[in-house]
Amino acid sequence: MAASTSTSRAALLFAVAAIVIAIDQATKALALAALTPGESTPVIGGVLHWTLQRNPGAAFGIFQRFPVVFTVLATAVSVWIVARAGRAPDRGHAAALGLILGGAVGNLVDRITREPGILRGEVIDFIDLRVWPVFNVADSGVVAGAVLLLLVSWRAERRAKREQGE
Repeated sequence: MAASTSTSRAALLFAVAAIVIAIDQATKALALAALTPGESTPVIGGVLHWTLQRNPGAAFGIFQRFPVVFTVLATAVSVWIVARAGRAPDRGHAAALGLILGGAVGNLVDRITREPGILRGEVIDFIDLRVWPVFNVADSGVVAGAVLLLLVSWRAERRAKREQGE
């Protein structure tokens, strides 16, 4: 892989991550300023509500008794992605990893800076679809990135098999 290609893929990865982090932190700040904890505000009929919650667990409110584990996991995933940023095989993989990195760092910022303290901070969640636990933009980035990563990996594998004549 040429250095310029590697650099452009790394730049894409970091740009996507930065956008996810910025949107995540801005929307969390807006949610904290405008919403009352536990109260739900309908936005789109019975489909979308804003419901401010503080989440000590993982994405979508699961595993709430292990906040330090998720802080360590988010840190490890983030470091791994940053260390391998220049090795993304194509733009699709770079974008997917950027979404995951942005989501992991967005929630990691909460874990480090919010109460009840460093490594145990509660993540701000506010997007409520009523059929799924309340979540945030960072959670969406991680999930969208994981789905995209599966899709682009599947396509790359199919392409490699075609090129090998299987």
